[in-house]
Amino acid sequence: MAFSRRQFSALGAGVAAATLSGAPAARAATRGPRPAVRNVVLVHGAYADGSSWAKVIPLLQAAGMNVTAVQNPLTSLADDVAATNFALARQDGPTVLVAHSYGGTVISETGLAPNVTGLVYVAARAPEAGEDYAALAAKFPTSPVTSGIVTSGGFKWIGQSAFLEDFANGVPKKEALVLYAAQGLLSTAPPTTSVAAWHQKPSWYAVSKNDRTIDPDLERFMARRMNATTIEVDSGHLSLVTHPEVITRLILRAAARG
Repeated sequence: MAFSRRQFSALGAGVAAATLSGAPAARAATRGPRPAVRNVVLVHGAYADGSSWAKVIPLLQAAGMNVTAVQNPLTSLADDVAATNFALARQDGPTVLVAHSYGGTVISETGLAPNVTGLVYVAARAPEAGEDYAALAAKFPTSPVTSGIVTSGGFKWIGQSAFLEDFANGVPKKEALVLYAAQGLLSTAPPTTSVAAWHQKPSWYAVSKNDRTIDPDLERFMARRMNATTIEVDSGHLSLVTHPEVITRLILRAAARG
């Protein structure tokens, strides 16, 4: 795929950093421009909780960032927006707002907060205001995870087989089973946004090239539509788990932009 002049590749130094671990990985992931923004708020997606950012958080902290991971109740978009707004209100200055998966809907709604300087989408939804995301997704190939989604009592979740093979593809099985045990149940109420903050705030997007939860071409479409600075990561849906150094570098780039 050809990148626009606002895009850059996750290959090379970014992917090389992703092969590291421990303290060397932290140093490699945090090299680069000194951040102009010191606060980061991380918003998890559906079928997950705030611990999904556990590998990114220490890398950001090693770079001197003040990090807050939101715990979305997932009971409705309004409830998740309220939780994220509360986290933003607790920041002491300019803040980069980051989301994975469904969390992109939440930051598209909350990103107009005056202390938000930029939005980072990690394999995330990025709906237009009032858009039916399900209808948009239907224009692209059906993602394999869809067949494993279970619905009951006003909530939905992913069965174990689909979680391991499609949602957490690329994650070692032992680690994926822990994530499966901690998955959050998502309300079946349609999460329709009233605004699309990416129209007004600088945006960055990490496409997961091997995503089996959101079609990669849908991710590319949303990234182009918001004119986001875009990278492509050779990962499944959970790039924040399998490639935390690459995702950290993208967040720090957004923070350096200020």
